[in-house]
Amino acid sequence: MLNEEYVTLEIGKTKHIALVAHDGKKKELVEWCDKNKEILKGHFLCGTGTTARLIAEKTELPVKGYCSGPLGGDQQIGAKIVEGQIDFMIFLWDPLEAQPHDPDVKALLRIAVVYDIPIANNLATADFMLNSKYMAESYSRRIENFNKTVQDRVEKMK
Repeated sequence: MLNEEYVTLEIGKTKHIALVAHDGKKKELVEWCDKNKEILKGHFLCGTGTTARLIAEKTELPVKGYCSGPLGGDQQIGAKIVEGQIDFMIFLWDPLEAQPHDPDVKALLRIAVVYDIPIANNLATADFMLNSKYMAESYSRRIENFNKTVQDRVEKMK
């Protein structure tokens, strides 16, 4: 495995979905989840702080809540992505509002790209993802084998 360029990870039929929204986008995400609860109820849902609580209250869907984003929730979600426990993320961030935890937001988005998980940053993309044929079947995602990348860089420095 150390010599392979990529590692393949399987996203099963039951998806582990992270739901995150900045304050100006929480209402949109809650309404979207309510509209799509028949599909979402067949999957594991988690989210940051208030967003997870609001979705659970409004939709009666079970949502595992982590800390609020500014208090470490973004980092908790990122850690779950690294551990292979989140398959895709709906993250409605507010492009018109400065965020005090912007470095955490960027780190979360970066880690999602590094680990090749689908990310929806708006409702149109979320609709496309939720209605994709991959929602009902397994999907193999390829991530760069960073152990090999680091090993190759060390060898070049010698």
